[in-house]
Amino acid sequence: MKLPWLFSLLLSLFLCTCGRAPEPSAEKPPNLLIVLSDQHSYDMLGCYGNEQIITPNLDRFAAQGIRFTHAFTNQPVCTPYRGMIMSGMHPLKNGAFINDAPLLPNKTKLLAEVLKEKGYQTAYIGKWHLLGGERNRPVPRGELRYGFDHVVTNNCHVDFRPGKAFFWNENDEKEYFDKWEVYGQTDQALAYLDTIDTGQPFALVVSWHPPHDWGKFKGEDGKMHYRYDTDTAMMALYEREDIQLRPGIERTPDRLHMYHGYMASTTGVDQSFGRLMDKLREKGLEENTLTLFSADHGDMLESHHAILPKQYPHDYSNRIPFIIRYPAKLAPGQTTDLLFGALDVMPTVLGLMGLETTQAYDGQDLSAAIEAGTQDAVEEVPIWLYKRGVAKNHNWRGVITRDWTFSMGRGADSLEITNVLFDRNKDPYQLNNLFYEPAYAEVKKTLRAKTYAWMEKYNDQFWGQEDFLRIRPEETWMYNYEKSPYELFAEKSGQMQ
Repeated sequence: MKLPWLFSLLLSLFLCTCGRAPEPSAEKPPNLLIVLSDQHSYDMLGCYGNEQIITPNLDRFAAQGIRFTHAFTNQPVCTPYRGMIMSGMHPLKNGAFINDAPLLPNKTKLLAEVLKEKGYQTAYIGKWHLLGGERNRPVPRGELRYGFDHVVTNNCHVDFRPGKAFFWNENDEKEYFDKWEVYGQTDQALAYLDTIDTGQPFALVVSWHPPHDWGKFKGEDGKMHYRYDTDTAMMALYEREDIQLRPGIERTPDRLHMYHGYMASTTGVDQSFGRLMDKLREKGLEENTLTLFSADHGDMLESHHAILPKQYPHDYSNRIPFIIRYPAKLAPGQTTDLLFGALDVMPTVLGLMGLETTQAYDGQDLSAAIEAGTQDAVEEVPIWLYKRGVAKNHNWRGVITRDWTFSMGRGADSLEITNVLFDRNKDPYQLNNLFYEPAYAEVKKTLRAKTYAWMEKYNDQFWGQEDFLRIRPEETWMYNYEKSPYELFAEKSGQMQ
């Protein structure tokens, strides 16, 4: 007896499909957009409490995502920061421990390499600053692009004016922008988003150089000051004489000049950020894109008598804005006090995206803490500065906890500005340095021990023979070469003042 034709058809369909793999999930992997400005202090955004700066787009973005109040760059220098977020590794291990030093090859999979292996389209637009040697050249194709397929960059160039700012195109030819560099780079990013394959996830880094300084000017006081003047339309948004300076810094015409350009540059960055967010919304990519805004480091703007814009342990130098938005996974309108460092960026971003890797990181995957709203998952963030040559006395090592900022300079001739102890709760503007106060000897001893612990972990040889020749007599125990500084500290910590 023959089976009815309908039953036969259903049976054949079942037999043909039961051996197939299940259909893939309709859920698409998340996209990634990392947006960086450079030398952008945490206090120079409206969402971080600055009532005079004009940053409506970033303020809106913060309201839609999670704003970190205690994010730090570990080392407040451009190249080391970039190396850390690309690798999750300490600079002594990834190779990028000073400016213009490339990442060492074949150490671990870098961020874009991991994403590329998982099917992502990868692109980098803007300031690169991870290529060693001569700056005035394109990034060579191959492993020195660190997993990015599409790279449009000037490597590192600080003249942002129309007709001066340039980039290397896909044919490795130099082209000049006819507009302020940030606007031109934003155009490039928008054009890239219009060409992506919507069937694949993308990972795009947009790296703007301002509000970084772009030279110096001779002030009314006859001294040289860093220059930040920028797009005329942005400068016109501010009345210079109405600008308020940070607490503890003397108000002078030259500093008002600096602040004016810096704040105007930041507003230009904000407007460009708004254009990127509009594009994500226009293309229907907003919901499933993890968007991150941050900065390489901050800018002292001459606070604390600083000579340089960065490279100091103070918050204005190494505390950074850090805001993430991922509507598909993270509730909007959150603020977290979680201690967070540049070393944590790569493992945490991959964790939030649900992308597993088997490699070990020097930073932590803090995605679970962020999703759970945990504030106390991290006890301290290590901070440091590596300098070579004549500037080596500017070296310092330290640690930030929820209560303290601590750093110690190198030897008896270290700069006073590198020896700091600030009470983060009672002295938020860091105007009262307690480093030399006897009453805080125990606090300093505890923080030195934490600093020595991370130095030992990364084999950071801070002390050398030349230091031994110029040490204060009361500190010579630290330079006994029969034992490491870490062993000596454990034995002699009771003597430490």
